[in-house]
Amino acid sequence: MILPLGTRDVLPPEWAWREHLRNRLAAHFSTWGYQGVELPALELHDPQHPQDARAFKLIDRGGDVLMLRSEFTTAVQRLVRTRFPGGPFPLRLQYGGRLWLAGQASELGRLREFTQLGVELIGASTPWTDAELLELSLSALKCVGVQGRLEVGHPGFLDALLEDSGLSESLRTQLHGVFDRKSGPDLAALIRRNGLDAGLERTLTAVNDLYGGPKVLAQARRLPLGARAAAALNHLERVADLFGRERLLFDLGMSRRYGYYSGFTFRAYADGFSRQILGGGRYGGHDSSTPPTQQGAGFALGLERLTEVAARHIGPEPEVVLALDLAGADYARSLGLIAELRWTDDAAELARYTALRGIRRAVQGETLGTVAELLEVRA
Repeated sequence: MILPLGTRDVLPPEWAWREHLRNRLAAHFSTWGYQGVELPALELHDPQHPQDARAFKLIDRGGDVLMLRSEFTTAVQRLVRTRFPGGPFPLRLQYGGRLWLAGQASELGRLREFTQLGVELIGASTPWTDAELLELSLSALKCVGVQGRLEVGHPGFLDALLEDSGLSESLRTQLHGVFDRKSGPDLAALIRRNGLDAGLERTLTAVNDLYGGPKVLAQARRLPLGARAAAALNHLERVADLFGRERLLFDLGMSRRYGYYSGFTFRAYADGFSRQILGGGRYGGHDSSTPPTQQGAGFALGLERLTEVAARHIGPEPEVVLALDLAGADYARSLGLIAELRWTDDAAELARYTALRGIRRAVQGETLGTVAELLEVRA
């Protein structure tokens, strides 16, 4: 094995495509007021870190346990607490860089090293900020030629329904897993195995089917909702009204990382691509008693997966020409071409190289012609 499992080399032209996408997205985030930050790849070990079980760990010479960065949100939260304790809020930040996971992540295409870009909106928790992130996510995809569609949910809605049902914590955890997999047969089996009453069975089965357009919100209203579930649904409806209900798909059985996300969550898909390409949501507190530094929401996307989706929308690279002198190289670049300078006077070697590279034209001074023509002139 030449490379560690879950890692890969990036070759031309993929490298150019990735850098193009990265630069376009960073510029787009900036136009929305999201300022860039750079965060260390090495972090102090924290057993409470959400990715602690999956992070690479190492020990430095002083005996301190360190971790390779495994996700960005926790690092951004640390940055805000220490560098921007007084705001000004809301604080809009963007980031980008490499992440590492000790275990392969199936949702990341089995990669253990990958690049992630994203934004965080810290210090405000309102329907307007949530709607802003939905709009920004779609416009970011659009700026790189990808037409996205959004699914939104609120894990707090399902969590409240399950908590109000009086079920044990263990059973609620199992149900969250079933809802996350959207498995009707598994849900039915779990209900039978635990002897749940008919009324609760109807409610849970209905929640598992709460997926689709705006009508899903009305269907959810007909369920027996406690105060917390109703509040979650109210918030989601307000966000949807600000963004545009008809532009969204709703998944009220969404249970993704329910212990982490405290508010709405969303994910984006692209036509012709089955896997999620962007995801995010609200974490931390979101009421008036929560300090601004602990109110946050954002989204992230994996550059490798986005490149796979967006490559078909990226135009061809500029033509590469062989420059026989410096003046020719400058002239070619002024025309928007890529100029590779000759490195030898051996015309046969230059001819072999350009044939292998698929380079058809050469330039000398301000004269452009075929490789064969200009090499013959030099000879």
